[in-house]
Amino acid sequence: MRRLATSGAAGDVGEVAAPAADSLDCARSRSLSPWRLTDLCATWDTGVCFPSTAWSRASSGVARRELNEAEELSSAWEAHLEPLEAPRPQGLGSRERGLVLRMARQQPPPWVHAAFLLFFLSLGGAIEIPMDLTQPPTITKQSVKDHIVDPRDNILIECEAKGNPAPSFHWTRNSRFFNIAKDPRVSMRRRSGTLVIDFRSGGRPEEYEGEYQCFARNKFGTALSNRIRLQVSKSPLWPKENLDPVVVQEGAPLTLQCNPPPGLPSPVIFWMSSSMEPITQDKRVSQGHNGDLYFSNVMLQDMQTDYSCNARFHFTHTIQQKNPFTLKVLTNHPYNDSSLRNHPDMYSARGVAERTPSFMYPQGTSSSQMVLRGMDLLLECIASGVPTPDIAWYKKGGDLPSDKAKFENFNKALRITNVSEEDSGEYFCLASNKMGSIRHTISVRVKAAPYWLDEPKNLILAPGEDGRLVCRANGNPKPTVQWMVNGEPLQSAPPNPNREVAGDTIIFRDTQISSRAVYQCNTSNEHGYLLANAFVSVLDVPPRMLSPRNQFIRVILYNRTRLDCPFFGSPIPTLRWFKNGQGSNLDGGNYHVYENGSLEIKMIRKEDQGIYTCVATNILGKAENQVRLEVKDPTRIYRMPEDQVAKRGTTVQLECRVKHDPSLKLTVSWLKDDEPLYIGNRMKKEDDSLTIFGVAERDQGSYTCVASTELDQDLAKAYLTVLGRPDRPRDLELTDLAERSVRLTWIPGDDNNSPITDYVVQFEEDQFQPGVWHDHSKFPGSVNSAVLQLSPYVNYQFRVIAVNEVGSSHPSLPSERYRTSGAPPESNPSDVKGEGTRKNNMEITWTPMNATSAFGPNLRYIVKWRRRETRETWNNVTVWGSRYVVGQTPVYVPYEIRVQAENDFGKAPEPDTVIGYSGEDYPRAAPTEVKIRVLNSTAISLQWNRVYSDTVQGQLREYRAYYWRESSLLKNLWVSQKRQQASFPGDRPRGVVSRLFPYSNYKLEMVVVNGRGDGPRSETKEFTTPEGVPSAPRRFRVRQPNLETINLEWDHPEHPNGILIGYTLKYVAFNGTKVGKQMVENFSPNQTKFSMQRADPVSRYRFTLSARTQVGSGEAVTEESPAPPNEATPTAAYTNNQADIATQGWFIGLMCAIALLVLILLIVCFIKRSRGGKYPVREKKDVPLGPEDPKEEDGSFDYSDEDNKPLQGSQTSLDGTIKQQESDDSLVDYGEGGEGQFNEDGSFIGQYTVKKDKEETEGNESSEATSPVNAIYSLA
Repeated sequence: MRRLATSGAAGDVGEVAAPAADSLDCARSRSLSPWRLTDLCATWDTGVCFPSTAWSRASSGVARRELNEAEELSSAWEAHLEPLEAPRPQGLGSRERGLVLRMARQQPPPWVHAAFLLFFLSLGGAIEIPMDLTQPPTITKQSVKDHIVDPRDNILIECEAKGNPAPSFHWTRNSRFFNIAKDPRVSMRRRSGTLVIDFRSGGRPEEYEGEYQCFARNKFGTALSNRIRLQVSKSPLWPKENLDPVVVQEGAPLTLQCNPPPGLPSPVIFWMSSSMEPITQDKRVSQGHNGDLYFSNVMLQDMQTDYSCNARFHFTHTIQQKNPFTLKVLTNHPYNDSSLRNHPDMYSARGVAERTPSFMYPQGTSSSQMVLRGMDLLLECIASGVPTPDIAWYKKGGDLPSDKAKFENFNKALRITNVSEEDSGEYFCLASNKMGSIRHTISVRVKAAPYWLDEPKNLILAPGEDGRLVCRANGNPKPTVQWMVNGEPLQSAPPNPNREVAGDTIIFRDTQISSRAVYQCNTSNEHGYLLANAFVSVLDVPPRMLSPRNQFIRVILYNRTRLDCPFFGSPIPTLRWFKNGQGSNLDGGNYHVYENGSLEIKMIRKEDQGIYTCVATNILGKAENQVRLEVKDPTRIYRMPEDQVAKRGTTVQLECRVKHDPSLKLTVSWLKDDEPLYIGNRMKKEDDSLTIFGVAERDQGSYTCVASTELDQDLAKAYLTVLGRPDRPRDLELTDLAERSVRLTWIPGDDNNSPITDYVVQFEEDQFQPGVWHDHSKFPGSVNSAVLQLSPYVNYQFRVIAVNEVGSSHPSLPSERYRTSGAPPESNPSDVKGEGTRKNNMEITWTPMNATSAFGPNLRYIVKWRRRETRETWNNVTVWGSRYVVGQTPVYVPYEIRVQAENDFGKAPEPDTVIGYSGEDYPRAAPTEVKIRVLNSTAISLQWNRVYSDTVQGQLREYRAYYWRESSLLKNLWVSQKRQQASFPGDRPRGVVSRLFPYSNYKLEMVVVNGRGDGPRSETKEFTTPEGVPSAPRRFRVRQPNLETINLEWDHPEHPNGILIGYTLKYVAFNGTKVGKQMVENFSPNQTKFSMQRADPVSRYRFTLSARTQVGSGEAVTEESPAPPNEATPTAAYTNNQADIATQGWFIGLMCAIALLVLILLIVCFIKRSRGGKYPVREKKDVPLGPEDPKEEDGSFDYSDEDNKPLQGSQTSLDGTIKQQESDDSLVDYGEGGEGQFNEDGSFIGQYTVKKDKEETEGNESSEATSPVNAIYSLA
């Protein structure tokens, strides 16, 4: 995952946005208003911004010390890097490992340096005079110095300027006046000096080539453009030539020269075949910088194509092709065997002699090269040799500049970008192979065309002021400086007593209106020139503000921000800033005021909100302006999406959680590969995540979460890699065909982002198992060719499967078939066995041989056998299957067995001898002298006499004991008499039988077991197990009928294992982590219930119950009392009291009585309504109980008895007195003065009056019954 630079967007209408923007978006996010807030661009994770590449309009009131201010800002910026790290809003987790840049610790990226440079230039840029004031001309646009034009288009030479009055224009061509009016093809654009040369009516563009210069003039001076050299693009045709075939010995070096026709600009060179197929280049074959094609050594396969040099011309968009070269390679190995290309020693395999390297370009051991400062230096070394040499680059006396140096053309070229003086020196390239090495030294000299150290700036002075123009430049060789005024050499200009020239500086003293002019500084050397215009303007102007008034600006918290206050005046006014009308000037600390009128707030804080006023003052007056600043929280992605690797078909979720200022509208959108993401039916976009279901290959790419408001935005990027099974290999080819081997070559398919680890080669044969594929061999994923070892007499067909971590590819298409010749078998069948299936036979079996081991047709097996150690002759038989049965054999006799393979070409080697046995019979004897010893309540020890070996009649497998539980020593206890067995493998005389039931009667018998089965049973033995500990009580239950009582119930153990003498109950109270003292209760064996009273209603209990015999306590069972229903509520004491009351009988009866009274009261109310008709009712005003009322504290009501109940129509006040009841039926609240009028039916009519608002004189009539809530309150 990566956090990207934060970028801002324009604010609302009437506002000026103060975005944090990256270097690409700053310019288009700026307000067009001159009054604006400039954010110093890209917000990093510290929440601080670096300067942007775009600033608002330069302030016209600029001091003459602006470059010093730029240096001052640089120091201030470095000083504030460390303190600015702390206020960054936190929220990034440790697992969010994105591109989080800490400015105080890491080097900022290259664009930051460019942003700083532009920031400094904005503080020290050219002086701007408002266009409504008179001023000399200034060149604003011009063509480049070397102006190359397309001959098919009209020629445009640009020259635009501004001034007041508007300047007029004229041109020179080749230093002579260019009379535009005399040439009908040439015209000048209206209100511009741009020349247009029109060829629609004919003419040759070449006739207008030359050096042009534009002059912009008004009554205050003349400004000059650069000298523009006009050239017409040329793309000459390639000369026709017949090229003979190039004959070369294999392994020799070769250079195919291109020699393209000279063009303007130079064409781009590339090599292709005559069929327009590109020439594959590598470290052996490559194109040099001069366009030639170099072969370090020629191989036979180089003849397979021809070679044509192509030149692409930029302006005409044409490609010209040279006649192709044809190669004829002389070789000692005429067959172009593709398998040799992958040979570890390809050259020796082809009979090519190895040789030491030598340089093809440049020639010799040393050379020199000159390069201009700021250009790219390209050094090239191309060497021949066998094997192909490797090229390495070094600088004598130092290291290569890692930040500027890069290798090209398979390390044959070294490019150093933006060359400076320190890049001069000696470089050497080293060409080496296993035969030796050679080196070439290149001496590099760095010269420089003139470049500015101090470019002259426009000078605005008031009458009587002093000033100076400075023109400093450097270069190699040192450039000369020439001053001009209004386009004429300064020496030929009229003398000016107020002007003094001192080399590269012109000093003005006590300037007057007549001193206005445009000065030109021209500095040049043999490599180029620089021309700069700077005017001197003498004005007497009171201060004026150049921006709209009373702007409203919103800015993001923690940003470094600048408020511009464009102003102008002459003499240059003094500018001061104030906040919220306070008298103190803002400068220092978090504020810094530049002399161009800008107020920089180094780090915006919440307290920086307010109204800022800038006041410009000079001797002629003052002017002021205001801006209201509002600070907003930054938009931050605090949980960024992470890079993910997903298998195809799975679900992926990319998180993007954002914090933002709640007063700003947040929009979260997603980009894929920097383009807007289309949310299809497989995707789900939520506020904080993006989910992709069923990931497919097309979903792979970078995903950027963009969280934006109208003021700023934050971006976080993650890359999704989709893993898939590899594509199937293709184009299988069989080469190097031999009797027992073949080379299989294939082209790998796409690995789908998961490297191929293995290739599985499978084969199919059409004789034994047609259509069935078998694995042949496995090879590493780095190879695509392998030699396969084959078996005789198999008609092979191969296919290849690629394997990666995700899975296996589909099999490739099958190769062509290849049949090997036959031969006698080289091996015999495996897994030969001889075993009896009956007591008088022996079955001989083996694993049949497959197609790759048959080696010929009619595969069969010669089976031989004889009794062991009898030296009788071998019995033999020929079998076509995989088994043979020998009959009429003695019981369990050893035999020697051999199985030999044979086909029509002959027999296999003599096979190994295997020992087999004839069939077994049941044992004839049983173990004797069986003795039993009781070890404990669940185990016994057995001992017996072994049987004689001749009675076993086979292989003795084990002795086996059969035993069963005859009865229990407990009365009326049913037991299962199912027989069980214990095995004792091998010929052994003792063993142990375990897992018996205690307190039981058992019987036991023993037998001998061989491969056929059990022998006769021994004499039945009886034994009794002693008493043991019981199993756990069954169905242990804990019930809690109320909060005061706990009932326990249980059933007897399933296995008493003796006579029960009682139960032991252990219990302990606990409340959270607090545990009380353990209590123990003992019960009689017949007791299965127990009740106990809780010590408190809050604690729970843990019960452990076990049964006991004389031996001891058995397995225990543990249960806990249920949790109280109030345990999860925070006010435990209050709810416990409520629960205690709710379970009491008296409380339930009281609630029933209250419900009955309420019902009676409701019936009476309904009867009164039906008799009294409608009457107005005022709204009930509930009076809350005071905090001292005890009824509120315990959550209950105090119901008085009949004798103490207050009279009908009154209720008890909070202080215990009796007051008039304010019920729905009160007459006092109706009408004015408490009087009412009665109808004939006894109801009353009055005006509905609320005491709280006596001004209301009319109420709404209503008809409603007395509510149950009011009825309950009337009882209280």
